[in-house]
Amino acid sequence: MVAVQEGVETVLITGASSGIGEALARVFAEHGHDMILVARSADKLEQLADELAAEHEVIVSVRPADLSELGSAASLANSLRREGLYVDILVNNAGVLEHGLFVDMSPEDHQRMIQLNVAGLTAILAQFVPDMAARESGRILNVASIGAFLPIPSLATYAATKAYVLSLSEALGEELRSSGITVTALCPGITETHMVTDAPSLVDSLRHVRGLVVGDADTVARQGYKACMKGAPIVVPGTLNLTGTLTSRALPKWLVRRLSGLMGRSTL
Repeated sequence: MVAVQEGVETVLITGASSGIGEALARVFAEHGHDMILVARSADKLEQLADELAAEHEVIVSVRPADLSELGSAASLANSLRREGLYVDILVNNAGVLEHGLFVDMSPEDHQRMIQLNVAGLTAILAQFVPDMAARESGRILNVASIGAFLPIPSLATYAATKAYVLSLSEALGEELRSSGITVTALCPGITETHMVTDAPSLVDSLRHVRGLVVGDADTVARQGYKACMKGAPIVVPGTLNLTGTLTSRALPKWLVRRLSGLMGRSTL
């Protein structure tokens, strides 16, 4: 049985072992939230949990899990219920990216993105949102991407999965409008994380404009936290990124396809 601090909100963060997920964990800990950290890497989670607990005097529980596996979300939720742990804030950050031409990727590459970015995220929501609705209280932060706003050649399947996340977040937010639950979609641009640096061709193509278009995880996390606590429907960190997403929604679709095509092909 894991102890909880009375009056302190508990946040569950998926994909918490590195990148934006780790940065979000640090920001929530700074603000005094107890947390449940979920990712595949138990060692990284344990190290982060010990650090956050010591530095911020919060209670941190570690739950290693591969959310791309069928049934893993249910197993996680059931184990927390048995221990009497309730999730006040749900952060869906776990995701995977593959960069390259669609035809050069294996069917397994595409399925891996869909299974985690779409199916895994949906399964987590399906497990925890009904509990929030029963309590008439909760916050949800889904990590999407600016790729959710437009098709991106070289990131075709990834961008499509993030479009799903954005659409689901907006629809769910409207469904829950009067329920006491808020839903926020965090849509960062290219961010300095392991997921991006593990795609060398993408990093190399952006190297000459790194200071302009590549953000840092801490800045993204802080803006995501602020928007989540305010209950904002969508947050796009970075003025350039925000301008780009607003422009993409105003331009004709054919022009958006051409421009995103030029951008996407330049990274190959």
